Amino acid sequence: MHILVKGAGVAGLVTAHELLRRGAAVTVVDAAPSLGGGASFMAGGMLAPWCERESAEEAVITLGSIAADWWDNAVPGLVLRNGTLVVAPPRDAAEIDRFARRTRGYRQVGAEEIARLEPHLSGRFSSGLFFPSEAHLDPRTALYRLHEKLARSGVTFSFGATTADGRFDAVIDCTGMAAASALPALRGVRGEMVCLQTNEVEFARPVRLIHPRFPLYVVPRGQGRFMVGATMIESDDDGPPSARSVMELLNAAYAVNPAFGEARILETGAGVRPAFADNLPRIERSGGTHHLNGLFRHGFLLAPAMAGRLADRILTNRESDNAGYRQRQIA
Repeated sequence: MHILVKGAGVAGLVTAHELLRRGAAVTVVDAAPSLGGGASFMAGGMLAPWCERESAEEAVITLGSIAADWWDNAVPGLVLRNGTLVVAPPRDAAEIDRFARRTRGYRQVGAEEIARLEPHLSGRFSSGLFFPSEAHLDPRTALYRLHEKLARSGVTFSFGATTADGRFDAVIDCTGMAAASALPALRGVRGEMVCLQTNEVEFARPVRLIHPRFPLYVVPRGQGRFMVGATMIESDDDGPPSARSVMELLNAAYAVNPAFGEARILETGAGVRPAFADNLPRIERSGGTHHLNGLFRHGFLLAPAMAGRLADRILTNRESDNAGYRQRQIA
């Protein structure tokens, strides 16, 4: 079968990978002039299903449990399996218990173990939760590597295009908010982030700070770089971040470690994440097009399982629980 995939964000590239792995010929088109547009490049890259369960449904764990292994096989060497550390300032210490009640897969840690896990947090937090099975990666590097691998393996890419010439046996739309006219239940959730650089702070894993308004995390990117995110605003505005959001993100980073106050701001950015009412992804069919959409803030976490299910549905008329993960690997 020859299948057209629309969209070269995380959903489109992962779907192309799963189709190719099952023996399909794949063409990918994207309206952007090159790889790098859309909300996928604003992502944190956290493969953290147990933490995400705090504010999401159980399906986030069910679908997200294969993500770290999937990315490790698809783009070897990028996944860092150092877990996730959740902390709260003393005034919000009770929120640690609330967070714990909403999830699992953690152990409670005190000041001594927090300092052992992250020496640059020594003396700053007296209690927290450590999720040892979670992982993270650099999302931009992962997408560039996945794109290169797919192109090398025979996938045809066409940027600056919304369709391609030729006859296709199926069309899959992974274009996020660009598909809103075909998926009227889709809504936009704006997320803003800041990238910082400092040699005064070093983390081995994502650190989540419990925040009263939105999930706040500081993700190490290596070479003294950190991604701080992310707001959640019910809006489809994809313009630059607001001053208020940037100040909140910077204040939160400062609360994690005051050395961030002297960090350089490398980048600020905003993206609109597509979501349905329950904030869970869906596979839908509209006319002759299959849609994989609504990944919300869980693109890197849930795309592998959802793409595998969609590939199975199209190519074999079945849907496997493990998303066909053990099928033929792409070299």
